[in-house]
Amino acid sequence: MSGYDWGEFYCEMQSQQDQPHLTRITQRLNGLDISALRRRSRDAERELFNLGITFTVYTDREAIDRILPFDVIPRVLSKQDWATIETGVKQRVAALNLFLHDIYHDGHILKDGIIPEALVTGNKHYRPEMKGVDVPKGTYVHICGTDLVRDQKGTFCVLEDNGRCPSGVSYVLENRHLMMRAFPDLADGVPIADVDAYGSRLARAMSKVAPQNMSNPTIALLSPGIYNSAYFEHVFLAREMGVQLVEGRDLLVDDDRVFMRTTSGKQRVDVIYRRIDDAFLDPKAFRPDSQLGVPGMFEAYRKGNVNLANAVGTGVADDKAVYAYMPRIIRYYLDEDPILPNVPTNICGEEEGLKKTLDNLDELVSKPVGEAGGYGVVVGPRASKRELANLRSLIKADPGNYISQPMVGLSVSPTLIGRAIEPRHVDLRPFALTGEDTWVLPGGLTRVAMKRGSLIVNSSQGGGSKDTWVLV
Repeated sequence: MSGYDWGEFYCEMQSQQDQPHLTRITQRLNGLDISALRRRSRDAERELFNLGITFTVYTDREAIDRILPFDVIPRVLSKQDWATIETGVKQRVAALNLFLHDIYHDGHILKDGIIPEALVTGNKHYRPEMKGVDVPKGTYVHICGTDLVRDQKGTFCVLEDNGRCPSGVSYVLENRHLMMRAFPDLADGVPIADVDAYGSRLARAMSKVAPQNMSNPTIALLSPGIYNSAYFEHVFLAREMGVQLVEGRDLLVDDDRVFMRTTSGKQRVDVIYRRIDDAFLDPKAFRPDSQLGVPGMFEAYRKGNVNLANAVGTGVADDKAVYAYMPRIIRYYLDEDPILPNVPTNICGEEEGLKKTLDNLDELVSKPVGEAGGYGVVVGPRASKRELANLRSLIKADPGNYISQPMVGLSVSPTLIGRAIEPRHVDLRPFALTGEDTWVLPGGLTRVAMKRGSLIVNSSQGGGSKDTWVLV
């Protein structure tokens, strides 16, 4: 790693060399020449492709399936860092579930003026059909992916919440398997938290929220099918959980109960881990043109005969404008200060936030609230005058669809680029599972902005991933 210069940013490996295990890992990396690193990297990427670990970029006509670029230099988190992340994520998930229960029941937080009612009830992901529906254990967000960044002072901040269908956990598990095969020497003697329990933990969380507290519920994973960008992950997770992977055509509803078509007849399904958006779940309840869902499933769900994970209507908690109120939401329901702070956020749907945004477009990162995958994000300091002018028009036309944030100096991690090791910006998505209680997978998905200077880590925008080692 000679010549590696991380500049003004916090470096995930070099800025905390008081950690003896990190020092050991760095020394071992220094003992590998660049040719050996490149060879092992090529072997790892070839294995990813051979295993079919791919995703789809819908906007790329030339390449339908591609592997997520994998960097062989791990990102390491200390025991202290992980304790902060774990407790902070659990706090956030607890507040999100209380918030979702409240807005679909009594709406105390809206009546008390903590968050504008129009921001919730006018949200495109708000589902009035969920009003008064009780979900098992009060759990709406069973699987949560909380996107974290570390700033230049080394502080972890929440960038956004993902409470609908967070993806990427398959890469966490496969990245670990790859690293242990390709770099057993790097990990030798280093106490790293295990990630292999995710599948069994997910199945356990699903069983805990089955209707009527069933002791041995039938669980299925509902996928849109092979053309979905995350189909590999759907197959992977069904296998890890030991459950059936189904599509909408494999299910039917009879007498407000959901059944799976099998070669031996109908089999009742009690819990569905669904990877289909709300709108496509049930053509009777939502989009009548949906070919992906199951007619009558929402009524079965509403009557408590089947449970869906995540719950219908959780997208409100995904919203980037609602995100800005999360510190207040945490204090309102838990009477606690947030353990993980938000990145300061201007809400363009409010007069003050709109003015701050339009006055400082060239200094801020602007985002449409309903988009995912990094689409529509404009990094002001790196945007052209034409891009900023277009953004200004879009915000003025629909201010409620935008937020803005200061540009955070995301931490960097050493990354193999060509024949050199260079700093690249990273984020972290820990995955939390909630049934009766919440468990956080130790580590999570570290995404890497593979382009020099880029802050966009999303796979759909050219980002890659690393294995995340939590020291124990």
